[in-house]
Amino acid sequence: MKNSIDPKIVELSSKLSLAITKLEKLTSDARNEEMNETVRYLHLQIEAPFTFVIVGEVKAGKSSFINALLETGKEICKVAPAPMTDTIQQIVYGHEESTVFVTDYIKKITQPVEILKEIAIVDTPGTNTIVAHHQEITEKFIPYSDLIVFVFESKNPYRQSAWDFFDFINSEWRRKVIFVLQQKDLLSEEDLKINFQGVIENAQKKGISHPHVFAVSAKQELEGDKEGSGFRALRTFIQANITGGKAPYLKLSNTTNTAQRIADTIEGALQVREEQFVLDRDFRNDIRETLDNQEVKTKYQVGVLTENLIGSYDKITSKKSEELGEGLSFLSVLKRSFSSLFGTESGLKDWLNQQSKDFELQLHTQLKDKLQAGITDVADNIQLMGKLVDAKLKSNRTVLKDNDEIFADIAERRANVLRDLQQSFSQFMNKSENFYDEALLKETGKMTPNLAAGGGVAVVGVMITALVNGAVFDITGGILTTVGLLFAGVTLGLNKSKIIRKFKEEVTKGRMKMEEEVTTTLNDYTLRIKNRIDDNFRAFDQHLTSEETNLSRMKALKDEVRMLLISVNAEVLNHLK
Repeated sequence: MKNSIDPKIVELSSKLSLAITKLEKLTSDARNEEMNETVRYLHLQIEAPFTFVIVGEVKAGKSSFINALLETGKEICKVAPAPMTDTIQQIVYGHEESTVFVTDYIKKITQPVEILKEIAIVDTPGTNTIVAHHQEITEKFIPYSDLIVFVFESKNPYRQSAWDFFDFINSEWRRKVIFVLQQKDLLSEEDLKINFQGVIENAQKKGISHPHVFAVSAKQELEGDKEGSGFRALRTFIQANITGGKAPYLKLSNTTNTAQRIADTIEGALQVREEQFVLDRDFRNDIRETLDNQEVKTKYQVGVLTENLIGSYDKITSKKSEELGEGLSFLSVLKRSFSSLFGTESGLKDWLNQQSKDFELQLHTQLKDKLQAGITDVADNIQLMGKLVDAKLKSNRTVLKDNDEIFADIAERRANVLRDLQQSFSQFMNKSENFYDEALLKETGKMTPNLAAGGGVAVVGVMITALVNGAVFDITGGILTTVGLLFAGVTLGLNKSKIIRKFKEEVTKGRMKMEEEVTTTLNDYTLRIKNRIDDNFRAFDQHLTSEETNLSRMKALKDEVRMLLISVNAEVLNHLK
């Protein structure tokens, strides 16, 4: 064959083979088995000869037309009154005649015919056959054709099934087409002219500006009427446009164009898939931003709550400091010490214990209500975080449909991930325990000493008493005498500044501890709920990661295929000029 010895054909075939290998990988990555199968077969066609695919309705005279075209004097394609072609017949060059079934529906016939060194002929079942699989396998053969020879019965070239099949060829694959009116011997010259013009007009209406139409009679050709059969004009067209060294380049051009058409289809589908990825990525970022914004708002709310608690705390401790200052003045202590000796009022120790209890009670009652109300507000704000996310989930936009020509399975997989996410999040929203931290709520009752009072303030009263007791027992040695108590009272009064200073130190510690524990506990609570919400998106995040990786790889592969095909096509066209 010519393309086996032409170095340029070998070079271009090798480059095209590389492009189609990459295209095959691309269709495999797309998980589209039908398209992948088309590309695999296209790969096999690189070394195949220029292929004529003969199509037309049953009894249009296709088999007779092929026999006449090959000029062998033999009936290579069987002709009979009833439809004979029930398979696709590939007629190729071979040193010896042979017939082999490649599949149940494809038969290869070899013939030592000169023209078959440059072209191959494929005879197909009728486009109006009643056997369903015939049209299916014919359609599958079209992508690998180089020239479609559309054979019409001259008496009626207007049958809808034939032109519907033409529409498929023209819109889906845009193959080169010529039209043949066969059996012209059955019509008058006038009727033939009318039908000849009718085919031209029909083809022009369907987008072929300069259709090539030939009227032939296989009967006349086989009977030796070379002038009247019409085959001379057809053979001249074939010699001028296909044979004579052009066929291998035309084959490469057609194969390149078919590969490019597949690559364009994938590119278009990739654009939709990438658009969906960008929408999903932006949606996910919007979810994160919503969660982050709500966390900031909740932290601000926690800050306001803490300031309110600190304000109340400062007010209570300041008042208590004043009361202790007055109660521990020298005269007050002296008076209380003498009065206790005579039993007219409580002693200093009892008074201090009472001060301690009163202090704790004020902290507990006044701060507890504020704290509980604040926690409820924080919890409501966090639940709003979930509601906002739920609303965004329900309005998620889909552009990649599950009926997409290329990426239907990817679209379905994404739809499943999104549906599972929506269902799981709806269940998440319906469980109140996901928003109200049970452990935190259980602690609310004792948060006044532990959180609101900061842990340290609760023992301030005890520490005051300890200080006083220390002073008393250090002086009296544990013996309660009038002189000892009086001396203790005087000593306590003289140490008032030290005691008040110690009280204020503990108040400051408690203030800092309360601020830290309230802020930390509620902010941690907010973060836990935020993370629980975000955890629902794990499968969706995995999908996005996978999509980003796959899209990046496929786009790079698509660009490589495009560059190779452009290069091959440019060189082929340059050679054909």
